[in-house]
Amino acid sequence: MTFYSTMLGGFNMPLRNTRLSGIVLLISSLLLSSCGTADICDSPLVSNLPHSSFRSSSQLSGSHGPVYAKVNRREGAGGWSPLVSDRYQWLEVDLGARTQITAAATQGRYGSSDWLTSYLLMFSDTGHNWRQHRQEDSFGALPGNSNADTVVQYKLDHPVVARFLRLIPVAWNPTGRIGLRLEIYGCHYASDVANFDGSSSILYRLNARPSPMAISLNLKTLRNSGMVFHAEGKGDHSLTLALENGKLLLFHQQGLSSSPGGYVLVTMGSLLDDQHWHHVKLERIGTYFTLTVDKNTQQVVIPAELSHWNIHWLSVGAVQSSALRRNPYNKNFHGCVENLSYNDLNLIDVAKHSNPQVTVVGNVTFSCAEPVSVAVTFTDSQSFLQLPGHTMGSSGLVILALQFRTWNEEGLLLTFNLQQHRIFWLYLSKTRLCLQINDTGRALLELRTGCPPLGGNHTCRNPFRAFQGCMRLLTLDERPVDFINLQQRLLGKYSHLQIDTCDIIDRCSPSHCEHGGKCTQSWSTFHCECSNTGYRGATCHSSRYEQSCEAYKHKGTASGHYYVDVDGSGPIKPQLIYCNMTDRAWIVIDHNNTELTALHSSPERRHHEVNFHYASEEEDLAVILSQSEHCEQELYYHCRKSHLHNKPDSAPLSWWLGGQDLEQVQTHWNGALPGNGLCSCSPHNNCLNLQCNCDADNEQWTKESGLLTLKETLPLQSLVLSSSEPGSESAYKVGPLRCHGDKSFWNAALFDKETSYLHFPTFHGELNADIFFLFKTSSSSGVFLENLGIKDFIRIELSSPSEVLFSFDVGNGPLEVRVKTSVPLNNNRWHSVRAERNVKEASLHVDDFPAATQEAPSDGQIHLQLNSQLFIGGTASRQKGFLGCIRSLQLNGVTLDLEERARITPGVQPGCPGHCSSYEFLCQNQGRCVERRSGFSCDCSQSSYTGAFCHEEISATFKSTTSIRYTLKEPYELSPNNSALASSIISDMTLRGENVTLKFRTRQTPALLLYVDSLYREYFALLINKHGELELRYKLHSGRDAEVFGSSVMNLADGRLHTVTIKRRAEYVSFQIDKNARESFILITDEEFNSVKWIHLGRVLEADVADIELARLASLGFTGCLSAVDFNSISPLKAALLHPDSRVTVTGPLTQSSCGSPFSANPQSSEATHSLSDPPASLDPGQPLVNTMRSDSALIGGVIALVVFVAISVLAAITRITCSRRETYRNPDLKAAQPDVTDVHLSHEPNDQSEGNANQKEFFI
Repeated sequence: MTFYSTMLGGFNMPLRNTRLSGIVLLISSLLLSSCGTADICDSPLVSNLPHSSFRSSSQLSGSHGPVYAKVNRREGAGGWSPLVSDRYQWLEVDLGARTQITAAATQGRYGSSDWLTSYLLMFSDTGHNWRQHRQEDSFGALPGNSNADTVVQYKLDHPVVARFLRLIPVAWNPTGRIGLRLEIYGCHYASDVANFDGSSSILYRLNARPSPMAISLNLKTLRNSGMVFHAEGKGDHSLTLALENGKLLLFHQQGLSSSPGGYVLVTMGSLLDDQHWHHVKLERIGTYFTLTVDKNTQQVVIPAELSHWNIHWLSVGAVQSSALRRNPYNKNFHGCVENLSYNDLNLIDVAKHSNPQVTVVGNVTFSCAEPVSVAVTFTDSQSFLQLPGHTMGSSGLVILALQFRTWNEEGLLLTFNLQQHRIFWLYLSKTRLCLQINDTGRALLELRTGCPPLGGNHTCRNPFRAFQGCMRLLTLDERPVDFINLQQRLLGKYSHLQIDTCDIIDRCSPSHCEHGGKCTQSWSTFHCECSNTGYRGATCHSSRYEQSCEAYKHKGTASGHYYVDVDGSGPIKPQLIYCNMTDRAWIVIDHNNTELTALHSSPERRHHEVNFHYASEEEDLAVILSQSEHCEQELYYHCRKSHLHNKPDSAPLSWWLGGQDLEQVQTHWNGALPGNGLCSCSPHNNCLNLQCNCDADNEQWTKESGLLTLKETLPLQSLVLSSSEPGSESAYKVGPLRCHGDKSFWNAALFDKETSYLHFPTFHGELNADIFFLFKTSSSSGVFLENLGIKDFIRIELSSPSEVLFSFDVGNGPLEVRVKTSVPLNNNRWHSVRAERNVKEASLHVDDFPAATQEAPSDGQIHLQLNSQLFIGGTASRQKGFLGCIRSLQLNGVTLDLEERARITPGVQPGCPGHCSSYEFLCQNQGRCVERRSGFSCDCSQSSYTGAFCHEEISATFKSTTSIRYTLKEPYELSPNNSALASSIISDMTLRGENVTLKFRTRQTPALLLYVDSLYREYFALLINKHGELELRYKLHSGRDAEVFGSSVMNLADGRLHTVTIKRRAEYVSFQIDKNARESFILITDEEFNSVKWIHLGRVLEADVADIELARLASLGFTGCLSAVDFNSISPLKAALLHPDSRVTVTGPLTQSSCGSPFSANPQSSEATHSLSDPPASLDPGQPLVNTMRSDSALIGGVIALVVFVAISVLAAITRITCSRRETYRNPDLKAAQPDVTDVHLSHEPNDQSEGNANQKEFFI
């Protein structure tokens, strides 16, 4: 971030020691290192300093002066106390020279109640431009004292080199005042410094022999751009390390004299133009360049052309080569460089001694010039600075200039009054600098930056957001404003300012946004933009996707392509993977060559080699293989006179490579054991040759085919096949990699004692921690997880039957996140918990209930430091233990193997039964949930659907000649390969009710949809009449005519998908079409459907239909789509397509399709529409057209039959109403009091009056 210069003129505003001491020190260091004490740097530095080394903002009295602020000393009043106890006080110590500081210690004022409870440490080389010390990456204060006597030492996490130290009180004993005694610990610091003035440089000619590369230095500058060093080597390659907009970038260029070609390898750091020292190191380590800036390190792969490149020339401060004019980063460096070294060679020391291999250009001095620039920091919305008024001159001209730096897009920079009763505003709006003039009643010129609080002597009607940021070099009428006088209360007024420091923080360097999230920031916080990353959360830490197809399956998803993140919040990116959801969830990973590929012999080419490139990255494949329970890959090799082996025990002619170890040649084929060179036929002794079929030298085609299942050799990466045998031919095909079973998803442990727990190594989630697991319990409370540190901790627990509590402490005090649920969680069903803690916030998700979040303190500790074991299901104190099951526990994307640990832990059992209580809802359409050791499955035997969750419709396209007849037989035993069939079928079947469902799509009228008949020529028929209306026909008495019930829903032969549901219970009948209102009817002839024998779909032979008029309709067949056909749990369409046997007779074309999907394209666009006036479109070959009639005769016959049928029906209805033998029909309100027609099933008891009878039977396919 750059300091922006602003200047205003009127209303125009353009933006604009000695070497001997070093030898002595070196010898001393060597002597100390031989004793093992070279790294000790903890000498007290304050106790022997003179009085002149101490300064303070103020003092309560002469005996409370800063010179008495020495630890364990009692002179004066026993320590320093300022005149006023507020946060603008400070104590300053001058160490006399730049010193390495490692620790600070504080103590209260002797014999008093005055001490600090927290404070800030500031460091400086010049006594100006102070820099605050940050502990870890925290922005908070350091811990102080709890009494006046105890010495509390704070050890710096990294040593600081500075001459001046300033301590600023933040909080103190509320019953006392600020009181302090101080000690600083450290040791002497020696350095070599070179100062570059923007036109000077140093050129080094280095040893060109191959050597390691390590360039290290410290830099300090006020300029935001400049070349730090430029390195040239062979091949016109160069590396440039340059400052650009306050950041360091490493630039690689080739062809220096011809073109501007080049690219940036890496960019690091921020705000490096702050006139503070920054450490920089560039190393070549293996195949990486490693760039370190201060405490942050980043690696980048070395370009191939630089893999053996060495530096010949190194230029520091400016570009010396005239060929580099095209380098975009050739601006000269203006600032200081310290301790410059190349492979441990002190280059600045070499330059001091006029070495012939060194050329010094311009005015390079060996001490660091320290320009004084006093800045002020506006820390929050209450910050303001008010300078004294100034009377505008006769010219009416005002000249203002300043530099500012901020992260905010908006903020008021300054405002003042003008003549003619106007007020001037200078502000930022959406990153643009704006000027505004408003009328006001004031005539004096007053300069303000920020805005003072309302109600004071000088009010500020601020329509803009307050400025937060830094300002420096503020001038008024070309006279600089002295901020030091302001600090000493000699000039103006201010509040909530930090003076003589630019305390701006780059919260995006390094970025806490993970997985490629883009970091943006304001003054007080940062934001991560996670769009298009595949991750979510405040820091883009948690994956949006599941870790396996198994996890997707148990969310109820169907087969399809899904993004799978195999390591959750880990570094591996999500991959688009096909999940095939059958009874197992198969991961299917394709490659670039899954087709059958033919090979021909070639005398010029002994072998044909093919490599396979998979749709997933190599690291994804490795994790999938390790996490899956089973993996396989099909390998087909078709051969004719193409050998795999020349002869037994000889070197193979063909082989393949697979797995992670591509040096290991695989010679086994298709299920044979690795290393034996055999094929799958060898163990069964049925090979055409001793080893393999393809070695038989046959003229006929043969093959080697099967599955490769050893995960260590998967996936198949390359295939090498012999192609040199004359006259040989072959073809190969390698299928996709297929895996099923997620070891982590069902990994569970059962805790059956409150004192039992599992323990694992310490959880390391210092900056980001995400925890996911599922649990089920009947207990009201218990601890799921706990990990402790010295002060820090993290814990997740069930605090009550309807509350989960996530608590932790990273040094800012305990923080709790709670989710209260509207239903109890101790219902012995699986519930999911996802907790995340990062530097911005903590969040907790429980099932699909609203998540809870808590923001982290903006200036607090951020590292979670744990050191004990991780306890699962309990605590170290064995209290509040959890009773129940925990499953699929993942910490930062890594699954803990609960089952493995549970096998060796008393009171904990591996695995956890009882999944159907939570997942049975996934089994749809009468599917039944079946428990498995790891998970569950859906039994679809009683459903007309199929698929993993009985959710896939069985649909088929019918032609006019298609016929399905399902026969109900006597009880028989199941065939061993047909587990989906019922265990018994009863032919003498009497029904007192039916449940019928089906879907259809057609344009045919009339059309018979379903026909069920019996041995006694009774029947049930569902059809569409010639008007496109649905008709239901019951004939339950062989001596009476059929009863016909019609629907009020019109035009059902419209080519759209329609759903029909029919329910009968005794005489009560109802049916519903799609989402229309249910229609109810009453049977008057009989209630029992006797000796049901056949179920027909499609065309029905005339001899099988009792009714003549219905027989003509049945002979037309059905043209269209039928789907999900179910008659009392019998699925004739499913049986015909998936489980054909002797009970199912299929004639004519029958094609399974997706026509039953509501989203499928209209499959009936070419279907014929039939009426009784049309001849049958087609019949089976050889069938005589015995039922063909002329159109006019058919029409007249149909009308007469309809009139007679209606008359008989009306007469029968009147007779039944007036002469009913049942008592219930004597009630005139009968229909209003009808019971609901509920599900009924097939029964073999003729007089069974109860659907709940123990002898009731269900029939299903």
